[in-house]
Amino acid sequence: MDRSDEAERRIEAINNHLITAVDSSSQLLRSNPTSAQFFSEEGFSAVLPEKLVTGNWNVYRSIRSPLNLVSRFPNHPQITTLHDNFVLSVHTFRDYKYLGTRIRDDGTVGDYKWITFGEAGTARSAIGSALISHAIPKDSCIGLYFINRPEWVLIDHACSAYSYISVPLYDTLGPDAVRYIVNHAAVQVIFCVSETLNSLLSILSEIPTVQLIVVVGGIEDQIPSLPSSTGVQVITYSKLLNQGRSNLQPFRPPKPDDIATICYTSGTTGTPKGAVLTHGNFIANVAGTTMNENFSPSDVYISYLPLAHIYERANQVMTAHFGVAVGFYQGDHMKLMDDLTALRPTIFCSVPRLYNKIYAGIVNAVKTSGGLRERLFNVAYNAKRQAMVNGKNPSPFWDKLVFNKIKAKLGGRVRLMVSGASPLSPDILEFLRICFGGRVAEGYGMTETTCTISIINDGDELTTGHVGSPNPACEVKLVDVPEMNYTSDDKPYPRGEICVRGPIIFQGYYKDEAQTREVIDEERWLHTGDIGTWLPGGRLKIIDR
Repeated sequence: MDRSDEAERRIEAINNHLITAVDSSSQLLRSNPTSAQFFSEEGFSAVLPEKLVTGNWNVYRSIRSPLNLVSRFPNHPQITTLHDNFVLSVHTFRDYKYLGTRIRDDGTVGDYKWITFGEAGTARSAIGSALISHAIPKDSCIGLYFINRPEWVLIDHACSAYSYISVPLYDTLGPDAVRYIVNHAAVQVIFCVSETLNSLLSILSEIPTVQLIVVVGGIEDQIPSLPSSTGVQVITYSKLLNQGRSNLQPFRPPKPDDIATICYTSGTTGTPKGAVLTHGNFIANVAGTTMNENFSPSDVYISYLPLAHIYERANQVMTAHFGVAVGFYQGDHMKLMDDLTALRPTIFCSVPRLYNKIYAGIVNAVKTSGGLRERLFNVAYNAKRQAMVNGKNPSPFWDKLVFNKIKAKLGGRVRLMVSGASPLSPDILEFLRICFGGRVAEGYGMTETTCTISIINDGDELTTGHVGSPNPACEVKLVDVPEMNYTSDDKPYPRGEICVRGPIIFQGYYKDEAQTREVIDEERWLHTGDIGTWLPGGRLKIIDR
């Protein structure tokens, strides 16, 4: 995965061309026939003209940072790793609530109970210290084999603080995939829950690198005692915490280029591929994605998207950085709406499948209400839509009369809804904006880019049918795919394979140089396999794969 000196020189030369193009040739950019329609005061991307670089393509960067790709948080350049990020959060937000859950120790469900950033920092230190006491070497892989709950995040913070590599194990993939990932990554410790312990024990002889299994939520007298011949110890999470508290160790801070996680993608065929992501990758992506965003400790986020996926992992870096409170769902998607009502989040991230269900539920409820209520909804909807189309603020009368009742389904306080993972229908995106009132943003990304490649900017929410402009932490180009008839000469807009470069690009697939070379070329462009086109304003639209 090391880059050659020749590749580095090529990258540096091209970057110098790009910076020159934007820095000293803004008039040229505006006069370039290909780019004039995109580079404007109203645009969201800066295009770098093809005649200043090689190849038949244009490079697009966010208008928010066209001269330099973002690699750190603008207001906190000292943050270069996930450990740095959380250390600052613990210092800044020590007494603010951080991680919350409704599930009690006895399994019952009640109101959300919280631990603070300070308490989370203490737990992080205890977990990492205990792993050191169990003689787990630095840079070892630590497996997490359970769904979202506060302990998942705390363990991940401990890995960052003590230079361990977290490896999410999909709870839905079954023993075969888990066996493969554990062996492929040489995982030494697995954190699991009682529900996944038995499946681990059933394959114990087939995962010889594992030395320690920690059962989160486990009861001491129900933990099996394994023969010493297995070489594996099973303990409870609470016992591990006590071990760490009694012998706290200093942090072993990672460097920006150190591996933070190996995120295995399930794929459609073959064995899972492990995407190697560094601390610097995460910091760059979240710093770029949240540039000019206004998150704060008054915000509340609900965590239910799988933490084994990059979408939720990046969201957790964001919530920690800005002091956002994170409430976890019960673990049952059928009870998610009840959790939303109890938590009343201000930030709601989801995928089109759930937004489609929300849309269908609202539409069905309106139709079955019939008569006056249905007519009233339609009048309110059309009035609010017309105001938004005309660039005006809709009358609050319609929210009070109709839409506040709908907003209450998500707790009544959501001010930002984000959709990712796959394209969201423009009609449903517009519907959500009208019914819920806040910003609704759509983004595009993948594991190999540490999440976000592009996202709809604040100020561009009223348009639909695209995934916004490039994350300020990367640059994007479209490459001709002549065998599919996609080229830079296509009218009305150029089309081609979406390629991405910058500090968000993963290091490669773990122990798989061949597949790494298939997706990352010699100039470090990641070939996504997705086909896109540029719309006016420098907005990216996904049109094929």
